[in-house]
Amino acid sequence: MENTPTRFKVVSYEEAKPEVKAIYDDTMKSMQIPFVLNWFKCQGSNPVLLKGNWEKLKATLLLGDVPNVLKQLIIFNVSKERNCNYCEQAHGIFANSMTDMIDENINFKITENLDSPLIPDSYKKAIQIVTKAALNHSEINDQDFEELKNAGFNADEVQELMAQADLVNMLNTIADLSGIKIDNELMEAQA
Repeated sequence: MENTPTRFKVVSYEEAKPEVKAIYDDTMKSMQIPFVLNWFKCQGSNPVLLKGNWEKLKATLLLGDVPNVLKQLIIFNVSKERNCNYCEQAHGIFANSMTDMIDENINFKITENLDSPLIPDSYKKAIQIVTKAALNHSEINDQDFEELKNAGFNADEVQELMAQADLVNMLNTIADLSGIKIDNELMEAQA
């Protein structure tokens, strides 16, 4: 069953224009999932917007040196703090699917154990500071940057981490404004 947002038209893969299908195909290939997320489909009627937002998400979330599981945890945590239900659920599912990068215990859900001693201190520090940057960027100071460097992140990684604050703000804004619901396919994958 198609999740229909309250504000923006959801464009399914089947009804998408060829240029939108090409972007949809790239999202599925790059994210290694067999379906198009509602977050993209709610932008499918505007190929220019969809392309720009996908390129930003792809470069900021999927590329770079910072582990994707840490980026997913940051987006999950900020979304949870901000009460963005779609992003909290979606990025929580993605983060939990990568739990084995932290611990091989199949009963360990990383999103439910952010204070666990199994999670590296550097990850905890990054989640804390980037969450602060996303929610209250004017409160970020030189000490925060120094703490990230002291946690083991080099200058490029610190910049990449801080870019997650900007990305999650975009993700949350589009998800909340569009009114999209969590993808049935994600919920089924989680079960």
